[in-house]
Amino acid sequence: MPNTILSRTPKPKYDVVLIGGGIMSATLATLLHEFDPNLNIAIFERLGRFAKESTAAWNNAGTGHSAFCELNYTPENQDGTIDISKAEKIAEQFEISKQFWSYLIDKKYISTPSDFINSCAHMSLVFGEKDAEYLKKRHEAMKGSPLFSAMEFSTDHNQLREWIPLVMSKRNESEVLAATKMDLGTDVNFGSLTRKMGRHLLEDSNVEVFLYHEVKDIDPRDDGKWEMKVKDRIHSHKQEVVADFVFIGAGGYALPLLESSDIKESEGYGGFPVSGEWLVTHNPELVKKHQAKVYTQATVDAPPMSVPHLDLRIIDGKKALLFGPFAGFSTKFLKEGNYLDLPASVNTKNIKSLFGAWWHNIPLTKYLVQQVAMTKAQRIQHLREFVKDAKEEDWELKVAGQRVQVIKRDGKQGGKLEFGTEVVVNQAGTIASLLGASPGASTAVFAMVNILEKCFPEKLNGEWREKLLEMIPSYGQKLANNPELTEKVRAYSKEKLELKY
Repeated sequence: MPNTILSRTPKPKYDVVLIGGGIMSATLATLLHEFDPNLNIAIFERLGRFAKESTAAWNNAGTGHSAFCELNYTPENQDGTIDISKAEKIAEQFEISKQFWSYLIDKKYISTPSDFINSCAHMSLVFGEKDAEYLKKRHEAMKGSPLFSAMEFSTDHNQLREWIPLVMSKRNESEVLAATKMDLGTDVNFGSLTRKMGRHLLEDSNVEVFLYHEVKDIDPRDDGKWEMKVKDRIHSHKQEVVADFVFIGAGGYALPLLESSDIKESEGYGGFPVSGEWLVTHNPELVKKHQAKVYTQATVDAPPMSVPHLDLRIIDGKKALLFGPFAGFSTKFLKEGNYLDLPASVNTKNIKSLFGAWWHNIPLTKYLVQQVAMTKAQRIQHLREFVKDAKEEDWELKVAGQRVQVIKRDGKQGGKLEFGTEVVVNQAGTIASLLGASPGASTAVFAMVNILEKCFPEKLNGEWREKLLEMIPSYGQKLANNPELTEKVRAYSKEKLELKY
């Protein structure tokens, strides 16, 4: 971003203010500018660059979440059948993202798709007879959907050695393993993508970008508009900015900002911060032997976001392997946040939710304590379940991003811990916020269109409709019921994003 933008002063009034410079705000700003180039839009980012928190490449796994490999999206029902409905929804949402990114490439708003997206097989791998039977049933249920019809399944060691030679090295022939494989999977550098969109907005639109500017408070006005206190962190200058519509896409800081707005819809929400670490290797011999993202089952009492996986990562053209995540704990709501974030978020409206969620998740608390106490050697031992002869000197620990898991009010439990992505909108549709984590960035386009549906329904069904269908050709249609449309949109995004599957 050019230094000239650091000397700019925000105007006192905007049509739209977006808080945070991550994938969500960049996506929403791009959508709104395409719909109406005359909209007066400002983005405020507290750090000196877009995508430095959760969107940064090493702060997330870079998985283009399509439910190809994530077993927690396909639960087994009590009668033994597999429910693939959530998997289909997530796969469709990622297809929406790919169509939108293809549109940006086609319009030459961004270029060089390999900077942010690359083909990478997605695999599920399980160990033992019981889990192998589950994976077989899962495969049979999923292959009937057009979204997963290309999924392969195998228990054959020779086949598995072709798919994942690093994992199969030194395996006992009698060991029972099963795997599924989808070649349509991707590795995504959401940080690179976000900065590309940010550069387009800065250079080719009238969207105003303010780095090192932090929104500290949001207050409703009698006229229905929103008044924000904005601090220039470089010049220590504070001013008030008014907007008709506000989007809070500030990662972990979305929760306290949402609470400051005093909207009824924010009542009862709390947040539980979770950090993490990866084991990472850049050893070319190891990387050469593992060209996939391989997910397995979560351990007992582990949260869904802690599902172990061994992944190929492609960042700035360089390949590496990543294993984890290992959960950590910090009272910060952002990686570059404040240790008082968690205690400061507790209030009379959410304390019941927080206590209820804690009381009903004591095993999770125990799990986190155990994870935080782990040494590097103990983490390597977990890695050896995947890579039998993993050497400690080949792997380094890298701190991942900070997540704030959503806690919602619950009539039975007082509070309930949510592991998905939550959109909160006030009744008037003038303020919206995104809370939560995975699948997060992968479904950014779907989430932002969902906000537009709730906040600008008349425009989206009226004057914006044609442009929306140009950006997302499958909008309003269910891919799971339409093999021809699924094939068509995937062929389109494969060509525009230069994917190699």
